[in-house]
Amino acid sequence: MIKFNFPRLLSALVVSAFVLPVFAQQQLKKPLSLTQYVDPLIGSGFHGHVFVGANVPFGAVQLGPVNISEGWDWCSGYHISDTTIIGFSHTHLSGTGIGDLGDVMFMPTTGPLKLGKGSAKDLEGGFLSTFSRKNEIVKPGYYKVDLNRYGIKAELTTSKRVGMHRYTFPATDAANIIIDLKQGIGWDGPMETYIEKVDDHTIAGYRFSKGWAVDQRIYFTAVFSKAIKNFSVYDSITVKPGTSLKARNVKAAITFATAKNETVLVKVGISPVSIANAALNIKTEIPDWNFDQVVKNADQQWDKELQKITIKADSLSQLKKFYTAMYHTMIAPSIFDDINGEYWGTDKKVHQKQGFNNLTTFSLWDTYRANNPLSTIIHPEHVNDMVNSMLAIYKQQGSLPVWHLMANETNCMVGYSAVPVIADAILKGYKGFDTNLAYEAMKTTAMQDIRGTNFVKKLGYIPADSTAESVSMGLEYAIADWSIAQTAKNMGKTADYEYFSKRGQYYKNYYNSKSGFMQGRLSENQWRTPYTPFISIHEHGDFTEGNGWQYTFLVPQDVNGLVSLLGGESKFDIKLDSLFIAKGDMGAKASNDISGLIGQYAHGNEPSHHVTYLYNYIGKPWKTAEKVRYILNDFYTDKPDGIIGNEDVGQMSAWYVFSALGFYQVSPAGGVYVLGSPTINSAEIKVAGGKTFKVTVKNNSPENKYIQQVILNGVNYTKSYIKHQDIIKGGTMTIVMGNKPSSVWGVKTADRPSNANN
Repeated sequence: MIKFNFPRLLSALVVSAFVLPVFAQQQLKKPLSLTQYVDPLIGSGFHGHVFVGANVPFGAVQLGPVNISEGWDWCSGYHISDTTIIGFSHTHLSGTGIGDLGDVMFMPTTGPLKLGKGSAKDLEGGFLSTFSRKNEIVKPGYYKVDLNRYGIKAELTTSKRVGMHRYTFPATDAANIIIDLKQGIGWDGPMETYIEKVDDHTIAGYRFSKGWAVDQRIYFTAVFSKAIKNFSVYDSITVKPGTSLKARNVKAAITFATAKNETVLVKVGISPVSIANAALNIKTEIPDWNFDQVVKNADQQWDKELQKITIKADSLSQLKKFYTAMYHTMIAPSIFDDINGEYWGTDKKVHQKQGFNNLTTFSLWDTYRANNPLSTIIHPEHVNDMVNSMLAIYKQQGSLPVWHLMANETNCMVGYSAVPVIADAILKGYKGFDTNLAYEAMKTTAMQDIRGTNFVKKLGYIPADSTAESVSMGLEYAIADWSIAQTAKNMGKTADYEYFSKRGQYYKNYYNSKSGFMQGRLSENQWRTPYTPFISIHEHGDFTEGNGWQYTFLVPQDVNGLVSLLGGESKFDIKLDSLFIAKGDMGAKASNDISGLIGQYAHGNEPSHHVTYLYNYIGKPWKTAEKVRYILNDFYTDKPDGIIGNEDVGQMSAWYVFSALGFYQVSPAGGVYVLGSPTINSAEIKVAGGKTFKVTVKNNSPENKYIQQVILNGVNYTKSYIKHQDIIKGGTMTIVMGNKPSSVWGVKTADRPSNANN
């Protein structure tokens, strides 16, 4: 029996009756800043791997704490389960699944100098400190924590290329700041490091390292608000004479005397080119010592970007999930040039200002699915920078980037996923780059004999015994080749259109009609056996972070063709339903990326991200609504473990932003957005030219998850998709929801998304 505390229950009801109207009233007023709804700790638990610290949108600097712990859950250097800090580094990755960067780490301490970082088992054996969550504050552009061991309050903020530290020390004759050029994150290790004392207020140096990116180069200049009393240099933990040192594991220590609550500020500029450019970045971006103003500027920059989509929702939790997701989509790709436009190229040369912002951190296999399409709506200038940066890489290395990081090609992940990103921009009418060069880059990349493309050209498939992850590789190539075909058609290149259209159909060559799944193929008449669609990559190597169930539906470029391949609409419907209920053993060594499971649907990894929207193609949009709404509500929360899988540089969050608004781009290029089940009540999306596209959702509730009617610009709209041009020209879309599936909306063949309207 449940016993109620009636006075407490009555009190709760009164509070709820007051709080909910106040919350609704707050939404009617323009908030001071939408950053109030961003919680950067969302995704710092489970396997989210998000960056935690201070940065600005697409900034070169990601200044944040590094924990002592290492391992997969510490790919960003930080995990919510850890309460240790070994310093504050100026570069981090967000949600990559591979640890790298962590360059130029600063750690304030007091007392006798210790140059080793220590360990979790020996907290006193090095300079690490513990901290308490109650004394940690994380906001867009600002991070604050108290270092328990030293009684130091550490605060961080940034501009695009400069990190700013404010340390509040206790009274001591031994207030230290350790600069550690040895320490990196994950795979990153130093190759050559250098530091020098320039004058009584300035330290400079560089860090060359090898990690996931094999040749990383970061130069820095650090300017201190307080004169340096003592400066010493170390090769790891061994003190060396003089005020400069070049070695593999350079560290330095600066010592001051401080009064109680005295603040010491440091401005650290970074550069991919030179120490001088790092100093110029400081002089230009943060010329004075007003830390609070830099925090305010960072907040304003974030708010400006978040204001591009203003929503109304039923709860504070929904607002936090939405705006934190938007925030996560804008950590990268990040600036990789100096204030004077110079940058370090893949060809290991310094390039001068080219008329665009050079970018890095291209997690293209992930982001081409949603994060890049989101930018085509709300970040038009960023789209041009992105494409121009990739074209510069093409000119320097002879092919488009695969997974580019800090002027290095990592060749991580399968396919050539830069192609759909560039094709999407061209097909959506972007003109801020050389379209002829862009087409040349796409075609040249696709025609090279690398990573299995020689087999694609000769056989139409990649033999499973020739190339690892052959099925995933081949399916991704088909997606990209279809994108080239659509671009060729748009540009009047008929022969290329026909050729790449054929290659876009090669996905069919991986389908085994006897097994009913995509499967590794050895020859024209032989398949890899034994085979089960449940086994992951680590068992027989034909799939990338997934299995046959998930990859059988990786045909977003030709859903109608996939429907036919699987036996028609009725059989496709059954097969798609089965994906969400199938149970099987993925193997003991299954990838950690296979998470967020509904049956064999894996929302924690990108190949599944379009799949819930496929029901619209067979006239059953209510099934899409059910799956999308479940994922939005159950796989995303406002807690630290609130992202169900690896964030992957904004892709997991971009899926949420799109889907909460009510639509998602399934086909990889061209701008056909399939409607699902919005969770917001209204949204105003600012698009280019000062226009606004407004979405109003009527009768929305947890029960009312099915679209009943859509009205586009005052006219009844029966289609279960909307095109990019309808959004960017501005207008209004009203979506009426209900608690039962509509028997008419989006059902007719003419109202479904299809190859014809891609």
